[in-house]
Amino acid sequence: MTQHTQNMTVVVTGASGRTGSRVAVAAKAAGLTVRTASRADGFDWSDRSTWAPTLRGADAVYLVHPTDVGSPQATEEVGALAREAVGLGVRRLVLLSARGEEQALPTEEAVRASGADWTVVRAAWFMQNFSEGLLADGIRGAGELVFPGGEVREPFIDAQDIAEVVVAALTSGDRYVGREIEVSGPRLLTFGDAMAEVSRAAGRELPYRAVPARAFGEMLTEFGTPAEEAGFLVELFETLLDGRNAHLSDGVEQVLGRAPRDFADFVRESTGAWKA
Repeated sequence: MTQHTQNMTVVVTGASGRTGSRVAVAAKAAGLTVRTASRADGFDWSDRSTWAPTLRGADAVYLVHPTDVGSPQATEEVGALAREAVGLGVRRLVLLSARGEEQALPTEEAVRASGADWTVVRAAWFMQNFSEGLLADGIRGAGELVFPGGEVREPFIDAQDIAEVVVAALTSGDRYVGREIEVSGPRLLTFGDAMAEVSRAAGRELPYRAVPARAFGEMLTEFGTPAEEAGFLVELFETLLDGRNAHLSDGVEQVLGRAPRDFADFVRESTGAWKA
């Protein structure tokens, strides 16, 4: 690391989430000063009065929005926060985006237009979506994964690999400034393949049931997802899960100099997540 990055203070949004929590730990391990930004810390994406106290005096921000990165709300709020950060003297922004998601391009452009030194990390589907969050709750509760993934193949990525790529981008000087880094896992699996591996690790049958995107949207609204957000996700899944991401990306190897973690390693270490 350079002297500048050794003294860097990084704001980590989504610090209680799947990637933000891991970015915070990895950044601390790399010697950075971490300022976590979540509602528990007094930061709220929907309350702009909380932004400046969180951003002031920081050098960098890891940006992950609680809605999908391609949602209009994410574009508006990420862009506004990026501009405010630059106005307060923050120079370095790293945005978590989604690989192959055309809807995410306006949010990426909003970060580029902020005037900051930016990096965009475009990630494949997280392995941790099987063990943490709404889908994982369904697996534990109903004993199956219900999702509109059909037979599409996806190179699932471990959120820890994402975190390490983010921290490497922050601590490598200008090497990754102005770049998009696409990251994925090392092999392609269908959602059915993934659930077969989860089942073997958990020691019980946990099948995958494919449903149309609109049926999945109806399930989301039943679980309390606002209708507008559910509608956006339906449109997103109808386009994103069309096979466009059925290929590997080498961002982890390029940035970290090693292969990404395999899905088998993830399920072996996460068996407790699928206890009934």
